[in-house]
Formats: sequence, structure tokens, C-alpha cells
Amino acid sequence: MKNRIKIVQCWDDGVEDDIRLCELLRSYGAQATFNLNAGLHDSSPGSPWQFRGMKEVRRLAIKELVKTYEGFEIANHTLTHPSADKITANEWKREVVEGRERLEDLFNCKVVGFAYPFGHCPPHAVEIVRETGHLYARTLANATPSFPPTDPMVLAPDCHFLNPRFWELYEKAKFVGAPAFYFWGHSYELCSEADWKSFEQKLSRIHSDTDVEWGSLSALLE
Repeated sequence: MKNRIKIVQCWDDGVEDDIRLCELLRSYGAQATFNLNAGLHDSSPGSPWQFRGMKEVRRLAIKELVKTYEGFEIANHTLTHPSADKITANEWKREVVEGRERLEDLFNCKVVGFAYPFGHCPPHAVEIVRETGHLYARTLANATPSFPPTDPMVLAPDCHFLNPRFWELYEKAKFVGAPAFYFWGHSYELCSEADWKSFEQKLSRIHSDTDVEWGSLSALLE
């Protein structure tokens, strides 16, 4: 019996649309990792911002986080989402270390994953993430196959979930016998009911594919 390819996914920023996303993922038994900034969640939902003039986006209140992400993997996205190339090395280390510590305290679990804000990962930032004990760190580069990575500290996913070549890359990963197919995104990019329906159809197609199964990033890399 051949091994089934793991389908792994991650979502950034901890916004209110994640509530609906998590419910949808659970309905398909889908595993996922959520990359969070512990320092940006307050006692009430965050101040809204506009996404491309199409919708208002808010971060979840801190009291909503544990319930929203129950059953999913949590990863570090720094404390307050700075770009690594715009702050000092010491400031970056604080962002990485405190971001992880706060998430571990909040969720009472070990946090091993990381995602670079804005995808910026200069060499010094990569080494700090490595030295602080993270298992992997996601970039915004693309690579198919994405696994096994040459260096898990500069992990390239296969694609964004809205990439028009999504299914082409998905089938390529299967064809070459990759261990996994890895996609990422932000739930606030689902701007309309048509977008949500389209994404659910994507989940349904993956769920019904007997060549694959849902997997987690940490399990693949441990």
C-alpha cells in the first residue's frame, strides 16, 4: 500500500474570520496551523482595518483565542508582527522569544513553529529563529515539492490557497511522490460567500481524494 501524501496548511494573523474557518475545517476533519501574534490581541477585538477596500478585518479578542483554535496547532508569528528587516537584531529576538512564550502560556502547549511576518527573513533573523528552538519557519517563497525542505528555517510552502495554479501544483506534488503538499493564507482573504463556497469545494475535493490525508507541519518535521 503506497503512502498517502500529507496535506498541510497554515493561516496567519488571528482574525475574526478564523472562527468560521475553523468550523469549516473541523467539518472536513482538516488539520491546520494558525500563526499568531500574542501581543496584538487585547481584551476586546482589535481596531479594524480595510482589506483592499472590500471588507473590514479585526483581530480576535484574547479571550476568544483558546476556544477558536481548539484542536489546531499554534505557531509563533512574533509578538507584534514587525518586519525582520526593519528592526534591530535584539528587537527581533525579543519579538521571537516573547511571542512564543506568551502563546505557550496562553494555550498551555509547546509552540515549535514560526512564520516570518511579511515573509522577510534576512540571515540574522533566520539564525535567531533557529537558535531560539523553533522546529521550522515559513517564508513566502514557493517550492513544489515543498517537503523535505533543504532548511526548515526557510520553509517554502507550495503555494497560497488562492494561487490560480493550486490544483496544478497539488497534482505535481502527488505525481513526484512528495511527502506533503503545503498551502497557506489569511481567512480575511475570503471576502464573499462565493469565496467561502469556493474554498469549501477545495476542502471537499481534498477530503475525497484517496491519495492524500490531512497532516500537521510539526509531525512532518519532528
